Amino acid sequence: MKKLSLRTRVLTGAVAVAALGAGTFGAMSANASTPASAPAAAVKADAANDNLQQTTHLTVAAATKAARATLDAAKKENQRVSVAVVDRNGNTVVALRGDGAGPQSYDAAQKKAFTAVSWNAPTSELAKRLTNAPTLKDIPGTLFLAGGAPVQVSGAPIAGIGVAGAPSGDLDEKFAQAGVASLAR
Repeated sequence: MKKLSLRTRVLTGAVAVAALGAGTFGAMSANASTPASAPAAAVKADAANDNLQQTTHLTVAAATKAARATLDAAKKENQRVSVAVVDRNGNTVVALRGDGAGPQSYDAAQKKAFTAVSWNAPTSELAKRLTNAPTLKDIPGTLFLAGGAPVQVSGAPIAGIGVAGAPSGDLDEKFAQAGVASLAR
């Protein structure tokens, strides 16, 4: 068999690649013009057959109102704090770092809010539970220090408010409770 020149081999390779590309493009074009199969029938989901569960969430406006009320309560007592409001799932809706609040307070406020909504209890009460269950503190994202308060509707948690930065957790929790109370007005 005769050996092909470099030019012939390159040209032959280019033609093969072009042919393969054209075939692929043609196959893709054919698939694009083929109508898609009909979607699967939608499953009917309604409250009557227990497929749905309704939950209550704070609006951004309500969460902001609570956060502002919290900062205002702290300001009246000349305290510099951060506040976080989380939804029922622990996702932060609003977080405000008050003027002059320490850098650690922002993260601590979010963790306190998360902890309060997760257990539907003020974090001061939850801190007392560590005596009987010390491993609770090992759950990621939690902080078992006073300063977190749940927001409830009919006894069920719908949000959490966390405050950090005051010289005591009792003050932090007092300000968090002011945020909760603002939602009733």
